[in-house]
Order: sequence, then C-alpha cells, then structure tokens
Amino acid sequence: MHIQFIKNIQFTRLVKADGRLREFNFRKINGIQGSLFTVDVSDDRGNRILFRMQKEDANWKIIQQPLPEWIWKNEANFHELIEEELKNA
Repeated sequence: MHIQFIKNIQFTRLVKADGRLREFNFRKINGIQGSLFTVDVSDDRGNRILFRMQKEDANWKIIQQPLPEWIWKNEANFHELIEEELKNA
C-alpha cells in the first residue's frame, strides 16, 4: 500500500485595501482540477467575503464573481503573496 502525503498550505496576511489594513486568509485546495486557493476577508460590516483564485498561465487570478472593487485592485498583490508562500513551503 502506497501512502501519499500532501502538505496543507494555509496562511494569513495583512493587506492594505480600501484605505484599511485587512486580514486575508488563504487556503490551498488540492484537487482534480489543479490547484486552487480559497481566500476570505471581512468587509466593513464584519461580513465574510469568500472568493477563489486559480493559476492561469503563470499568474494567480481571481475566478470571475461579483466582488468589491478593493478586492479586484489587489489581485496582483494576492498573486505575489501566494507565490512567496509557495516558495517557502
């Protein structure tokens, strides 16, 4: 019997978005479709916003969905954070 271990990757980073420092929680999902990251953050009212990022070509991109503009503006920052964490993992 062959046992394969897949490392779980979870991390939290503070990112300045919409004039505030916000805590973004990243979690890698290993699956059949390839690698995905789920990301969650709180809005100004304390509601959780959940979205997914998928690697397209060489960049991590937000999967198209209705999100506040301050999240879309930070897509390049999220790519850098994910790549940095993957290098260190």
